[in-house]
Amino acid sequence: MAVFEVRGGRRLSGEIVPQGAKNEALQILCAVLLTKERVTVCNVPEIVDVMQLIELLREMGVEVERLGAGRYTFRAANVDLDYMKTDDYRKRATRLRGSVMLLGPMLARFGVGYLPKPGGDKIGRRRLDTHFIGFQKLGADFDFDAGENFFAVRGKNLCGTYMLLDEASVTGTANIIMAAVLTPGFTTIYNAACEPYVQQLCKMLNRMGAKISGIASNLLTIEGVDELGGTEHCLLPDMIEVGSFIGLAAMTQSEITIKDVSYENLGIIPAQFARMGIRFEQRGDDIYIPEQDHYEIESFIDGSIMTIADAPWPGLTPDLLSVFLVVATQAKGSVLIHQKMFESRLFFVDKLIDMGAQIILCDPHRATVIGHDHQMRLRGTCMTSPDIRAGVALLIAAMNADGRSVIQNIEQIDRGYQNIDGRLNALGADIRRVEE
Repeated sequence: MAVFEVRGGRRLSGEIVPQGAKNEALQILCAVLLTKERVTVCNVPEIVDVMQLIELLREMGVEVERLGAGRYTFRAANVDLDYMKTDDYRKRATRLRGSVMLLGPMLARFGVGYLPKPGGDKIGRRRLDTHFIGFQKLGADFDFDAGENFFAVRGKNLCGTYMLLDEASVTGTANIIMAAVLTPGFTTIYNAACEPYVQQLCKMLNRMGAKISGIASNLLTIEGVDELGGTEHCLLPDMIEVGSFIGLAAMTQSEITIKDVSYENLGIIPAQFARMGIRFEQRGDDIYIPEQDHYEIESFIDGSIMTIADAPWPGLTPDLLSVFLVVATQAKGSVLIHQKMFESRLFFVDKLIDMGAQIILCDPHRATVIGHDHQMRLRGTCMTSPDIRAGVALLIAAMNADGRSVIQNIEQIDRGYQNIDGRLNALGADIRRVEE
């Protein structure tokens, strides 16, 4: 098992390009099952989760060809439905939470889909009810074998309908959209997630021949079509990486330019970093962060402590709250970090407290951070990455810290960040990947 050895206290400089969006990739790659024609996808992040999904598609009978770095073609002309009942399928699909989005395309095109209970980050309850309720609204039968932890959906005579989602689930919305595009009649999805990645999926499906209206809103109308054709699609840059690099620049007092960020798709992220006192400039489609010795957290107009909280789009993505929390440890002022969606995502703060951060964990959802204003660096220590986002937050903390830090379980970081050590070392970081 590999670990990161990090020697902190170094200021970075240079340019860095964010990878393709992981969360978009998982949706788009599942959507290739909706057609027997060729689909080409570029800017694919070659990270663990995405590569596992590509390999799973290949085992299902999808023809996969790598054309170059981050560029793949897929042709799902001969999908092996029997493979979905095998132990190998169970093993592969269980590793990856994104595998749940195979169900919508399989149900739409073949009338059946199977899935073991998927894995992914251990960040609290991540229920799948929205997915299956949506499928049932379309007319599918749902079965869950509790003994085998195995889901099945079946429906040969689906029909468009109206549905009000119980939550604006991103993956749930994507799954239902993919099921509805080949379902006869009109399907209306209210309280749909409208993240840029869902918008990207809808735009790609429309290029394939789908009829989806209301894109970028929480009310989608889908007119089912008989079949979809091939297309070419390019993934957006990963907004989580962009936010991580903004926070990293502030924590390490570095001058960094983040290239090709698709600024119009970052939503509230830049404004929230500005409220943390972090200065940056938009230069075309790049973000330039100057070297700054201090950044001061704003207060609300009435003088009360700033709160940074997650919310469905266009609110702040929960995937960045770990980064905001770490960045606050070296800010001037205090902030309340409120993680509303998951109850286990803040438990990594004990590692930051061990490093000298001043944090009060109020409850599983809220933490108050009192910043050091760069008057005292964090201390190097040994820690374990609990999930993808907390892992990169700990890496940022280690790059600020005095001395040597060791981060274990970096497989979690590799699931979401491609060659993160190599790319940061190119800016002047000192990160070594060491086999233990």
